[in-house]
Amino acid sequence: MTKSKIGTMEAIMLVLTIIITHTISSMPRDILVNTKSATIINLLFVSILAILFSYLVVRLMKNFGGSDIIDISAYLGGNVLKTIVGIIFILYFIISSSLLLRNFCESLKIIYYPMTNLVFIVALFVIAICTANRLDFNASLKTNLLIVPLVLVSIVFLFLSNMNKFVPQRAFPIFGNGLFDTFVLGLGNLASFGGISFLYFLPPYLKEPQKMKRIALVSIGISAIYLILCVATLLFMFSFFINTNEITPLYNATRYIEFGSFFQRLESIFLLIWILAFACYLSITSKFSMGIFKKLTNIETKKPLIDIFGLLILGIVLLPKNYAISSKFETTIYPYLVLGITFFLSISILIFANIMKRKRRD
Repeated sequence: MTKSKIGTMEAIMLVLTIIITHTISSMPRDILVNTKSATIINLLFVSILAILFSYLVVRLMKNFGGSDIIDISAYLGGNVLKTIVGIIFILYFIISSSLLLRNFCESLKIIYYPMTNLVFIVALFVIAICTANRLDFNASLKTNLLIVPLVLVSIVFLFLSNMNKFVPQRAFPIFGNGLFDTFVLGLGNLASFGGISFLYFLPPYLKEPQKMKRIALVSIGISAIYLILCVATLLFMFSFFINTNEITPLYNATRYIEFGSFFQRLESIFLLIWILAFACYLSITSKFSMGIFKKLTNIETKKPLIDIFGLLILGIVLLPKNYAISSKFETTIYPYLVLGITFFLSISILIFANIMKRKRRD
């Protein structure tokens, strides 16, 4: 995989992939549950923190050249720490993407295929993932380079098209339940910037590693704007989303778009774009997971892993007995995984590795 170098724009879109797929699901609703009418103020606050954090990640990784977090873990704690961190990231990528796929397929089943067994819907995604993973790494990223901008444009279009239905008063009181809830308890919304986790693996793949800072700041900045537009659309249109358990709330917003009698029912176009984005996300996360496994085991090729990881994803997707269980993971467990792995474990490794390197220089 390291032979496949990627450009700056491809890397930016890659980081955006995680946040996009989670907003397609239930992330905007969960953020609204956390901070209610103060959500926009809160997102501005946590966006600044996320940008500063991503800048810190780049600065700390710069001292290790083209190494990723697995290589830096080996430098800090040898093969033991390298293996532990590698396994943690594999589990994080595979489990989170699999259960997110389960939730998305549940949505597709409810919306369009109520009589279809969920296994068949999931199987189509798994087949698509395995097929994409047999292609060159750059093939998935180039596809992602086309799909992600379409998703970004679709959300801007969704926001602008529904502005006449907005009720701005729903943003009051502007600080929701108070300053403490908005700026302290609301720090949990940092989990919405899960795309930062890809920054830890990018350096070995970049054609121009010196542009790592630009990639981090631009991708997290665009993520912040995108997330604010998604949440603002729901907040100003559907106050009941704060207290209900709607599936794919953004899809409900698409059903209100009308342009005369000819352009109606545009939600199918949105859903098609989102399905393609979801397939790209699954392909990328599984390829990164296989790349980590390959690095841990020193196997020569990842081809034998493609079907194994595909079956693993299928098994995890079908593991929850119902939507309520898989949804609970996304709403209550996933945010803590992001905060623990992306914002605590990885940055701690970088900090201690930099301290060790400085001591060895001295």
